[in-house]
Amino acid sequence: MLQYTEERDKAYRILDLTSLTVEEFEQVVEPFEHAFVRHMNEWTMEGLPRTGRRYSQYATCPLPTPEDRLLFILVYLKVASLQVAQGALFGMTQSNANKWIHVLLPVLHQTLVDLGDMPARHLDALRERLAALVAGRTDETTPLFITTAANVPSRAPKTRMNKPGVIAARKNDIP
Repeated sequence: MLQYTEERDKAYRILDLTSLTVEEFEQVVEPFEHAFVRHMNEWTMEGLPRTGRRYSQYATCPLPTPEDRLLFILVYLKVASLQVAQGALFGMTQSNANKWIHVLLPVLHQTLVDLGDMPARHLDALRERLAALVAGRTDETTPLFITTAANVPSRAPKTRMNKPGVIAARKNDIP
């Protein structure tokens, strides 16, 4: 089972699994935990609004520490593994891995917004961030993560065939 306490001493492993150094990882843990607590005070693990009792961590929680939760979601995003594989890595079932992924993705998003490190989604914002990096500024506006613009639909023409057309095309190709 993958746990941060066992991997922390192997700095190359944290870097390989998350693309963050141990120092960068540990900088994100505290804001991530605050965002997690805020999220869990409002929502249940099933994604429903919390109306009854407050969130409390159960004794057999597969992700007991904030570091483990952050490691879980960053590994999922970097490796893009199947939920079954992600669950096996962290000692849980696929259905539990699915729940944790759907809880932790919005928490990570909110953490990046709070830190001012949300990925750039427009080229102008990316140019400004890159210019700040090149100029050597390391103030609060310098991002931890930089990405390009959001994906756009392909401009390639779509092939439109109805089912009879597909069947006829397949039959014509067979010698």
